[in-house]
Amino acid sequence: MISYAPPSSDTNWLCLTSGLQSRGHIYSAAYSGWYCVSDETFLTDSQLRLDETNETRYSLESGHPVEWTEETNYMFRLSQFQDDVRHWVKQEARIRPAKFEKILLDTLSEPLPDVSVSRPANRVHWAIPVPNDETQTVYVWLDALINYLSSLGYPNEQYLAQWPPAQQVIGKDILKFHGIYWPAFLMAAGLEPPRQLHVHSHWTVDGQKMSKSKHNVVDPVEAAKQYTMEGLRYFLLREGVAHSDGNFSHVKALRILNSELADTLGNLLSRACAKSLNPHQMYPEPHVEHLSQLLQHLDAAKRLQETLFHLAGRCEQHYEGNHFHLVADTAIAALHAANNFFECAKPWELKAGGSSPNAQRLQTIISMTMDALRLCGIVLQPMMPQLTSRLLDKLNVPISQRSWRHLSESFATASPGNGPKNHQLDEQSSARLFQRIVEQPDKPTEQRAQSQTQSKRSKSKKERKTSATMS
Repeated sequence: MISYAPPSSDTNWLCLTSGLQSRGHIYSAAYSGWYCVSDETFLTDSQLRLDETNETRYSLESGHPVEWTEETNYMFRLSQFQDDVRHWVKQEARIRPAKFEKILLDTLSEPLPDVSVSRPANRVHWAIPVPNDETQTVYVWLDALINYLSSLGYPNEQYLAQWPPAQQVIGKDILKFHGIYWPAFLMAAGLEPPRQLHVHSHWTVDGQKMSKSKHNVVDPVEAAKQYTMEGLRYFLLREGVAHSDGNFSHVKALRILNSELADTLGNLLSRACAKSLNPHQMYPEPHVEHLSQLLQHLDAAKRLQETLFHLAGRCEQHYEGNHFHLVADTAIAALHAANNFFECAKPWELKAGGSSPNAQRLQTIISMTMDALRLCGIVLQPMMPQLTSRLLDKLNVPISQRSWRHLSESFATASPGNGPKNHQLDEQSSARLFQRIVEQPDKPTEQRAQSQTQSKRSKSKKERKTSATMS
C-alpha cells in the first residue's frame, strides 16, 4: 500500500519526464478546452453540465464551474495508451469495488484526448517550475502522482524493492487521475502500474458532502474526545462502506458504540471476570465432561461453537476485500452468541452450591465465554488495536498468542493447542473496556431548565403563602 509522500523535487519530475520525452510521449502544443480552476483539470463536453439560465458550465463530478481556456502547454500522448490502460483495468480484481471498474471502463469507451501536463507560470505560479522552461509549471497531478515513486527512493534503484504497490487506496473523486493518467504515465515510462486500486466513497453529513464552504465538516479531534479515539475509529470502519457514501450521524455513533462496545463486548468481559462468579480470577480450562454436556444439550452453546468455528475464515475473507464493516458484523454476531450462551447457561445459579460438579460446570461456562472474547479480540485488533490490547491483557493472553493462527485454538475447534490454559487473569488490567457515552445537555439548555424549575417553585411557594393569608 502506498501513502502520501512529500512533494516531488525538480529532479524527480525531470527524471521521469525526460524518459517520457525521449520516448516521444511529451510534446508542446497550443491547447484549448473547458478548464476547472478548483479541480485543476480540463474536462470534455461529456463531463460538463450546462446551466441554461446563465449559460455557465459546471463539472458533473464536482459541481465546480469551468471556463474556456486557450494556452500553450506540454502535452502527454494519453490517446496512445488508451488500449493499454483499458487492458490493465480489465484484469481481475484490478479496481475494487467493482462499481468503480465499470466507471473507468465507461470513461475508456470514449476516445481519450491528450492531456496537458504543464500550466503557464503566469497563471499557476505556485507549482514546481518545468526544468529548462521558466514559462511553464508542472501540472499538479503529474507532480502529485510522482510522489508515490519519490517516497520509495526513485530514481535510485532502491525503489524497485517495493514497486509496484500491491494496493493503492484512493478516494472516488480522484479515480480518473489514478485509474487512467497514472497507469498511462507509468506505462509510457516503462514502469509497471499498481496491482490494485481500492477506491472508497465519501462521508456525508445530512446527505451532503463535507465541505469547508458549507461549514459541515466534522472535527475529528472533537469527535475523538467525545467518542474516544478507539470509538471513533471503530465507528468509521463499522459504518464506512467503500462502494457508497456513508452518512455521519451523532445519534447513530452513540447507539453503535454504546450497544456494541460498552454492552455487547465490555459488559460480557465484566460479567465473566466478576468476582462473584470468578472469585479466583482465572481463565479456566473447560472440563471435558461438562463441555460435552453443554454442547449436546444447550442450543445456545451449539450456536456459539458454530459461530466461533467459522469466525476466522469469514473475517479473513472480509479483511482481504477491505470489508471492515463485515468483519465487525461477524465479530459482533459472535459476541451476541456468547452473551446469549452466558444467559442460557445461567452461571449465577451455580456459584452458591460450591460442590465440585457445580464448580466444574461454572468454570467451563466461564472458559467458553472467555474463549469467545479472546477470539473476537484477536479478530478485531486491526480495527481497535488499543481496546483489544486491553481486552487481551485482562485475559492475560501472551503477546505471542495473539496472531491469526491462534484463532484455531479454542473449545469451538476442539483443538486447544498452545492456547491459553488454566491461568490467572491480569488483576492490574481493568475489566471495563468502554465507558458508556452519556449525552450531556448543553449548558444554555440546562440553565434554562434550572431557571424554569426555580420559577415554578417560587410561584408555588407564593401561591401557598397567599392561600394561607386568605384563610
